[in-house]
Amino acid sequence: MPKGKHKGGRRQFTNFEALEEQKKKEEKEKQWRKTQGETDSEEEAEEGEKSSASSEESGSEEEGEGEGEDDQKERKPKGVAALIETENPNRVVNKTKKVTQLSTTSGAAAGKPQLSRREREEIEKQRATAHYRKMHAEGKTEEARADLARLAIIRQQREEAAKKKEEERIAREEAAAAKREKMAKTLNKKKS
Repeated sequence: MPKGKHKGGRRQFTNFEALEEQKKKEEKEKQWRKTQGETDSEEEAEEGEKSSASSEESGSEEEGEGEGEDDQKERKPKGVAALIETENPNRVVNKTKKVTQLSTTSGAAAGKPQLSRREREEIEKQRATAHYRKMHAEGKTEEARADLARLAIIRQQREEAAKKKEEERIAREEAAAAKREKMAKTLNKKKS
């Protein structure tokens, strides 16, 4: 590929001085509007947002301006739009709310927060498990009854095994004592 050519044609770079002149021109327009009383603080904030957005997206300047300005205040229509009345049913107009309205709506929401379905199900699941554990500890569930019965059987078996061991130990001790006596008797006979 020959030097100097680029896909889509020649590259064009914006001149820094031209950008500075454009910014100064915009500042003068803002000052003039302030003196005329055409803008208020909301539009200035909006224009500040637009300028930051336009620096990020230089390709869609005209579309961004039209949408942002229509939300706050209506501007003079361009071209034939002044003659034709159109209404966009999808356009959402931001309505300003009063402080009293905000407090009444948030007061109702503050009483009981709105939870999603998953959150409600999770809370219900936790409550159910806590209730089951409580009932299980009290021995009121079927599983707890079965466990208690099994434990009673095991205790009985262990007690019987302990008794049997004790009896065997006593029997062994008696046998050992009898054997010693027998040995002692036989030893005494030999000595005499």
